[in-house]
Amino acid sequence: MLTLELRDLDEVLTALANRGYQIVGPTIRDKAIVIDQISSVKDLPGGWTDLHDPGSYSLKKRKDAAVFGYVVGPFSLKSFLSPPRTRVIAIRKNGKGFEREPAAPQGEMKPLAFVGARACDLYALALDDRIFLEGPFPEPFYQRVRSSMFILAVDCAQPGGTCFCTSFGYGPKAQKGFDIAVTELCEDGHHVFLARAGSERGEEVLASLKVSESSPSEIAAAEQQAREAASSVPRHVDVAKAAAVLPDLFDAPAWDDIAKRCLACANCTMVCPTCFCSTVEETTNLTGTSAERWRRWDSCFTMDFTKVAGGNVRPSTKARFRQRVMHKFSYWLDQFGSAGCCGCGRCITWCPAGIDVTAYLEALCAGQGNGTR
Repeated sequence: MLTLELRDLDEVLTALANRGYQIVGPTIRDKAIVIDQISSVKDLPGGWTDLHDPGSYSLKKRKDAAVFGYVVGPFSLKSFLSPPRTRVIAIRKNGKGFEREPAAPQGEMKPLAFVGARACDLYALALDDRIFLEGPFPEPFYQRVRSSMFILAVDCAQPGGTCFCTSFGYGPKAQKGFDIAVTELCEDGHHVFLARAGSERGEEVLASLKVSESSPSEIAAAEQQAREAASSVPRHVDVAKAAAVLPDLFDAPAWDDIAKRCLACANCTMVCPTCFCSTVEETTNLTGTSAERWRRWDSCFTMDFTKVAGGNVRPSTKARFRQRVMHKFSYWLDQFGSAGCCGCGRCITWCPAGIDVTAYLEALCAGQGNGTR
């Protein structure tokens, strides 16, 4: 493990840029911590943290200068690996015939270096890989971006008010799925980053730095910070119990009570790192010389998502809300052997009604009331 100072972290970003990466990471915009293109540590949200509660998100100045002293923002890696809108195919008329253009422009995309990924983001990425990469037909755009992506992960030092990552057996410390992971220590005027490599690419970048090995006291402080962070995760879901009892609760009265609060706005699915539902749009120009097919994000909460020739199979908010919960915590386990949730808490924070998935799952599993808190 190596000890980096702030200027060394800047050198890491420079090293990645020199290797041809487009660097994206956390920065402040529109009173939120978002993911955008960055070039140096000056772009990071130094000295700021974010406050998370059901239906509530805000920024607050920290008492120190930590650059990763926040939890998560509304965006995740999903926005870059599976963008809200992606062209699938384009066909142009060429004389008497037609020619097909590539689904995405070739040669225009730099490989991405993603800075600031948390343990929940890495867990979500592993779930998304199963959806988009495994099987006989991998998704081409996702595959292309994913294969060249460099990930600099950050261990969470202070979980947010809606986090429940430890319910899934990982976090808040990054365990795998990264090229470099850092633990930020910022106390008593001592501001350093303890870096460890998770891949050959990460080792090569760290080897280019003139830094020293971490001291035993720094390593002990990092381990203590990880233990305290894990013990302070405020919410929990009994995933095994939920998977066992949810199939028998399809007609439970609790769904009606929860649905009364749900606005079917789809906020939870838009911010969720593992929601992957999409729809397809096809367009042609007025002269009939070109046609395009686009894939865009959709949600199980939209009215037309389950509209078929015979009608809508989920016409009510209750049915759509139930589908999302059952899919994440029951159907997904049947299909993949794990829940389809990473415990990041985004769905709780950005739900305008403040619906808490951990609370209503607890109530449903206990057979109590309406699953709200």
